Amino acid sequence: MRVMVVDDDPWLADLLKQLVLSKRPAAEVDCYGDVQSAYAGWQSSKYRLVLADWNLPGDSGLSLLQLIRKQDKETPLVMITGRSDRDSVLAARPLAISAYITKPFEVPKVLECLERLLPQDSTPKPEEHGHEDLDSFLANRSTAELDLPMLARVKERLMLIRDGVPLDFRELTEDWQHDPALCAYLISAANSALYGGVGQSCTSLADALKRLGGHTSLNLAIGLALRQACRQEEPLLAIFLQEHLEASERMAEKVVQLARQCGVEHGALQVAALLHRMGELCVLLQAQVWVERGNPLDDNAVVQAVDRYARTFAIALKAHWGLPMALRELIGAAYALPQVQVHREQALMRLAAALCGNEPAATIERLKRLAGVD
Repeated sequence: MRVMVVDDDPWLADLLKQLVLSKRPAAEVDCYGDVQSAYAGWQSSKYRLVLADWNLPGDSGLSLLQLIRKQDKETPLVMITGRSDRDSVLAARPLAISAYITKPFEVPKVLECLERLLPQDSTPKPEEHGHEDLDSFLANRSTAELDLPMLARVKERLMLIRDGVPLDFRELTEDWQHDPALCAYLISAANSALYGGVGQSCTSLADALKRLGGHTSLNLAIGLALRQACRQEEPLLAIFLQEHLEASERMAEKVVQLARQCGVEHGALQVAALLHRMGELCVLLQAQVWVERGNPLDDNAVVQAVDRYARTFAIALKAHWGLPMALRELIGAAYALPQVQVHREQALMRLAAALCGNEPAATIERLKRLAGVD
């Protein structure tokens, strides 16, 4: 079964894709960003459901649905829109739209709509994978396939929201501040042109939440959680992951403490500290994918993979997510300061890393002087 999602907002398109997959795991979901490519996809494939945003670049989603209805009177069509004026309703009426999803949408309501319109899954074909080793598997991963693991407690609470359980947004975001994956994901979205990221860059979770708004932030967070919801951690990998996550959290706590001591804004420093082991976390998540494909785990191979690919994956993720340069520089400062023009925030980051790593006393004293810490 194939489902078409048409939305020029890649974050919302991915959310809708994950919602479809949460209801029908065997579905194939194709995402398009404009009418021309979507209509070309329609002509070459058989879709059982189409979800299209009204406002698309170049032409409207209404035009796409009109083209589809000329050829197909049966396939359910869903319009995603913020429009409710009389003229818009009248324009869409002849198309026998199956459902309207009004922005900003409520995830539980979208799931109800999908359950009603989606046909039942057919039996999925078993995936066929070769017997490549972990090193070869990692070497062939595309940037789009890379991600960071979310904290289990954050995922669990977001799944409750998905299922319609009301939770306090402020309490949720307090947990989000400790989740490297979610911080990076929301900051990336907030800095995109679609969400007004054309002026000053967001480098903290608080700034990202303010720019995105609570409703959009929550929906995007649910989308990320759904992407990882079915992942069952292999015990050895879970131990490795926990070690790196705890190290990131310790450093985040330390750099926040230092920043407060110096009267420096700590939001970006906290995020950078959480992300300073993003490469290691990414490798371990990809190793989990490899294990899920039926491959045996070897702890030495995992350690070697982390050593070999952590830096490469970190660089790829920073570029793919479009993380602001100021944030990238702070992440880099955890390992080494620039040769010239060292900013105080960078010195604080390097000092936090030195303290957490029990580096020599002389190094720590020099960094304290550089950072202006008593």
